[in-house]
Amino acid sequence: MRGRAARLGTVAAVLGLLVACGAPLCPFAIVTRHPCPGCGLTRATLALAQGHLADALRLHPLSPVMAPLVIAALAYNAAIYVKDGRIAAAEGVQGAWVTRLGIALAVLMLAVWIARFLGALGGPVPV
Repeated sequence: MRGRAARLGTVAAVLGLLVACGAPLCPFAIVTRHPCPGCGLTRATLALAQGHLADALRLHPLSPVMAPLVIAALAYNAAIYVKDGRIAAAEGVQGAWVTRLGIALAVLMLAVWIARFLGALGGPVPV
């Protein structure tokens, strides 16, 4: 039981530290000074959480699809880490449908990214 509490404390401390320090979470944007395919998703997720769908779609058109998937994956991995101490919890989620879904979402993210660089869908999100 003490091991679980310690791991939960570690997860909470890391997340709290990142938020408190205002740490930039996009290494691609830091290095290249250009938005990555997922740029705008965090702000879009926050807009969705507040019920602002139009703002979320402006920040990233795929946010209504990607935000729930990313939140579910993070929550699943955090729960497995707290419960068992395993870090790579997603290795238990396998199958052809998972692979196909991942490829389809990656292609969609790249298509939106390219379209935004060309001025469509509101253009690139400021970094």
